[in-house]
Amino acid sequence: MTILVTGGAGYIGSHTVRALQRAGQPVLVLDNLVYGHRDIAQAVLQVPLVEGQLGDRPLLDQLLQGSHPLLPAGPVRAVLHFAAYAYVGESVVDPARYYRNNLGDTLVLLEALRAESERRAGQASGSAQSSAQIPLVFSSTCATYGIPEPDQIPIRESTPQQPINPYGRSKWMVEQLLADFAAAYGQPSVIFRYFNAAGADPAGDLGEDHNPETHLIPLVLEALAGRREAIQVYGRDYPTPDGTCIRDYIHVSDLAAAHVLGLERLLQSPWASDSAADAAEAPLVYNLGTGRGYSVQEVIDSARRVTGGSLSVHDAPRRPGDPAALVADAARARTELGWQPRRSDLDTILADAWAWHQGRWAQSEGC
Repeated sequence: MTILVTGGAGYIGSHTVRALQRAGQPVLVLDNLVYGHRDIAQAVLQVPLVEGQLGDRPLLDQLLQGSHPLLPAGPVRAVLHFAAYAYVGESVVDPARYYRNNLGDTLVLLEALRAESERRAGQASGSAQSSAQIPLVFSSTCATYGIPEPDQIPIRESTPQQPINPYGRSKWMVEQLLADFAAAYGQPSVIFRYFNAAGADPAGDLGEDHNPETHLIPLVLEALAGRREAIQVYGRDYPTPDGTCIRDYIHVSDLAAAHVLGLERLLQSPWASDSAADAAEAPLVYNLGTGRGYSVQEVIDSARRVTGGSLSVHDAPRRPGDPAALVADAARARTELGWQPRRSDLDTILADAWAWHQGRWAQSEGC
């Protein structure tokens, strides 16, 4: 059976597709290609790609039931859900777009999963009904925590969630949907709350390619390559050792590995039962980070060291809503899933990202 990856032509989704392929899982990607890349899915990953919107219920039914012609191995066994818009500033200016895409389309997906699970259960009998449930792994974010108090660092999964923008709220609301669908219908799910995804596959053919780009590490590398005039440092008066913000950077390949482990956990667990009254426990929730924070200045210094280049740095005022520090407590993922970040030291993240960007820039310039 097939693993459906929504948003699988995007940054984290594409790396997870590769991890699934390496684990021997047949994969199908559904992506609207607003921010995803057709060439990554088809030329690099060589995975079947369905271009479409997650909220297209007839298309979802066709995929889940196994009747779509591109399905590599029959009906869908599980869904890894990355499809979302993720620009915080844009979400403030146009919240309707974010709630419609991130929340509304996910509700359509969950309704389709429920309907297909019931259809499969109707075709089965006795204990075989438990295998009718289609588990879901959801890509959430540390933005659901909002601005935690200093004594809440590192952030645990039990830290209160108080998102401060529509993007974070849309992800938080999906988490509530998953909890309610688990309680009412036995929908099995894993929720991963990422901290700062960064880096690129060490093979150099997958990486971060956003337009517009808002993430610190690719912006710093663009400045080092002369593709950007300077890098802006927003605030040097935070209560941190060097005055700049601290973030927990996690290598995208380590994130991808966690998703495979989360999927395996769901597929191996007897989550669903014969009745909603005996339904599965609440969604499994895991932070994904290293527990080690790096400041903006440390990122700049590491980038200079790794690339051997130089760049101009301009200081700017703080941005509203930027916490001084966001660092994860990811002990639960390590303990329960056996997850171990392997490439998430800062120099490795930057070296992998630098190799990817150099190759991508050369490709775009026809070199």
